[in-house]
Amino acid sequence: MLKMFPKTHITIAAATTVVVTAAILMSPSADVEAKRMSYTLDLEQGKASEIISKKPQQKPEVSPEKVVAEIQPEAAPQMPEQASPALTPRLAWQTFDIKSGDTLSSLFKKAGFNDGIMLSVIHGEGEADKLQRLYAGETIRFATDGEGEIAAVELQRNRLETLKIEKQEGSFKGQTEMRKPEPKPTFASGTIDGSLYLAAREAGLNDRLTMELAGIFGWDIDFVYDVRKGDRFEVVYEELHLDGEKFNTGRILSARFINRGEENIALLYTDSNGDSDYYAPDGKSMRKAFLRTPISARISSPFNLQRRHPVLDVVRPHEGTDYAAPPGSPIKAAGNGRVQSSGWKGGYGRTVVLKHGDNITTLYAHMSRIGKGMKTGARVKQGETIGYVGSSGMVTGPHLHYEFRVNGSPRNSRTVKLPDAQPIPASEMARFKKFTAQQVAQFDAFRSNYQHLALAPED
Repeated sequence: MLKMFPKTHITIAAATTVVVTAAILMSPSADVEAKRMSYTLDLEQGKASEIISKKPQQKPEVSPEKVVAEIQPEAAPQMPEQASPALTPRLAWQTFDIKSGDTLSSLFKKAGFNDGIMLSVIHGEGEADKLQRLYAGETIRFATDGEGEIAAVELQRNRLETLKIEKQEGSFKGQTEMRKPEPKPTFASGTIDGSLYLAAREAGLNDRLTMELAGIFGWDIDFVYDVRKGDRFEVVYEELHLDGEKFNTGRILSARFINRGEENIALLYTDSNGDSDYYAPDGKSMRKAFLRTPISARISSPFNLQRRHPVLDVVRPHEGTDYAAPPGSPIKAAGNGRVQSSGWKGGYGRTVVLKHGDNITTLYAHMSRIGKGMKTGARVKQGETIGYVGSSGMVTGPHLHYEFRVNGSPRNSRTVKLPDAQPIPASEMARFKKFTAQQVAQFDAFRSNYQHLALAPED
């Protein structure tokens, strides 16, 4: 039969048999890694370089689709690892509005958790223990995982403050998160016809801003007696926005008050130490070392050295100013100082005397009770409550009797020249001028725009 094939065919078949046999004998077993050798040829240098690579272990036979799936990631560029949405546990939330009479225990029970779990939450780390302080009107939320276990608790105290407690590595950790509203400068202007309160309300100012405005200029203007019809005010204040809507009002940034034709301008400035206060454009503090009046009330009896005493019916100097106010109204310290005396003082009744610098003393009499901590020698800050209006001593009705003395001599507290508080120091003046120049420019721009709108014809 061999004669039927040409010799060349027989030779090729024999060679092929030898090659296949040699390949089988030389190939490694499946459990052994063999070195696969290849070469690169450098044509310019005429050299051949050996490349040695390892062949991976043989794997079970797989379908072409699986091979493609395994090889494709290796061929594609490497991308950053991303958490699969399927790996993120889904939490189920329950929300409760806290009402009067609710307790932490009752709220946990409504959510399906016993007191033991509640204790493990409030005894957690960080601020977890603050969960114990609940108030009506707040909102509490409980989160459970897929197995029904508690995973988190959130107590929303208001739109800005939320206490968040999460379970981490088997224990609970709490932290208070505060949102910051976005402040936007807003302009308001008004003319007084009856009172500052009514004019401010018509201009869109709330009660807090009105009181703040009166406090800024209160060292120079007595808003009970000095304000006249036709007086004007202009204010730039912060309007706070949250989630795209008006949330509240913030600080007054700048203000202008024209009283009896005299202009008063106040600018809010925060110094390099972070302390904020109001100053005139020349750097003088809007505050005085003393309040003009220690209480917001009408005068029932003015300073008069020739006054006839209402009880004794004799001419006796009235060396102070009387302010009629409801019993229990708080009385403020007119300035920083120390308590010189505190207690019963004859016809003055319950009285506190404060000693200040420059040989100035102030006296507050006829109190219903003296403020806490008002002991002889105690330090007192301006504006601190030192007592409450009453009718102790020789009086005909509840009121505050207030005296202002210099070197022991009585002065009319409503007309005496009050010393200024500390102005902007020289080292801070350059920074102050630069900042307040921007404030004044902003103020003028608001005023110009407001006047333009006011004069624009209506459609």
